[in-house]
Amino acid sequence: MAISETTQDSHIHRSTLFKVPDPENQKKLVDLYRNLERENSKDGKPYIIKVNAGLAKDDPRSKGYTVVTHCEFASLDDMKYYDQECPAHLAIKKAAPGLGLTEPPLAVYF
Repeated sequence: MAISETTQDSHIHRSTLFKVPDPENQKKLVDLYRNLERENSKDGKPYIIKVNAGLAKDDPRSKGYTVVTHCEFASLDDMKYYDQECPAHLAIKKAAPGLGLTEPPLAVYF
């Protein structure tokens, strides 16, 4: 498999990592992403192609990150909607600080 700067499917893939020390709050954050998977909507229909969220395995390379999420979007515009307008994602952004994050999330996309 060759790796290049473009993907064959041209979708936007976004991974976000969170540092949430408390295991109960980690599970709550994962549940918020499960809700996002069910509730995401743009123009009355789901717009996120795929949502995955889970607990990071205990490994020194994880550098303290405990929750990992991955979302797949059809376009950069959909990801921008997710960041700025999606009510389900805004609910996560509102709830996450109350879950004891030790620093802001790390998000990368390609």
